[in-house]
Amino acid sequence: MATLEIRDLHVSVEADNATKEILKGVDLTVKQGETHAIMGPNGSGKSTLAYSLAGHPKYTITSGTVTLDGEDVLEMSVDERARAGLFLAMQYPVEIPGVSVSNFLRTSATAVRGEAPKLRTWVKEVKETMAGLQMDPAFAERNVNEGFSGGEKKRHEILQLELLKPKVAILDETDSGLDVDALRIVSEGVNRVRESGEVGTLLITHYTRILRYIKPDFVHVFANGRIAESGGAELADKLENEGYEAYVKGGAASGANSGGAAA
Repeated sequence: MATLEIRDLHVSVEADNATKEILKGVDLTVKQGETHAIMGPNGSGKSTLAYSLAGHPKYTITSGTVTLDGEDVLEMSVDERARAGLFLAMQYPVEIPGVSVSNFLRTSATAVRGEAPKLRTWVKEVKETMAGLQMDPAFAERNVNEGFSGGEKKRHEILQLELLKPKVAILDETDSGLDVDALRIVSEGVNRVRESGEVGTLLITHYTRILRYIKPDFVHVFANGRIAESGGAELADKLENEGYEAYVKGGAASGANSGGAAA
């Protein structure tokens, strides 16, 4: 069973000629087949966690450990993390001029699978997956994210997720900027991956609306760089009604561990 273990993770960033600590001791375990929702206000450290796990050079790990199936993730390069089974769907996907979606996807699949997929079966696989996301097949010949709308970029992220089949998928505010129809379609794609039972999902979001489509096993509240509280899906309902104010002010059980999710 694939397992991502985060222990006492501290992360800093350089800002205004000073070092600022963003994550202040995060403990979390994500197992294969589980879905964890990370919720919290702006500036609480949610996206910092996502990009630190992916290896973004802007963020400095000052202490703590991250392992995937016992292997030290922090010692891996960005591409090694991807090949090991970590996947990040970005909040703001970047454009890659001059690289077509079809070439990008096949190159990525080759790197992850260790060999190039057979062209005939690969084309069919891509077309079927695009159809499930209601993507025009013509998008395969366009440059990656170039001229794509926000919703199209997010569908392309989930297209990658479905085709690459990682061990752990980190979805950073995948619901951001999506209208109701796009949110439903993207969520259906995520759920198809989840139904395999082979992927652990870390879903980062501000709002509960995506959780109406993607039901989490665990919900964690981020505040002040830590997990302030953990619980089941009912915790999201509490946040919908009460917001994050109590956590930001320290009124909740700040510093609580990741509850039933932690080993």
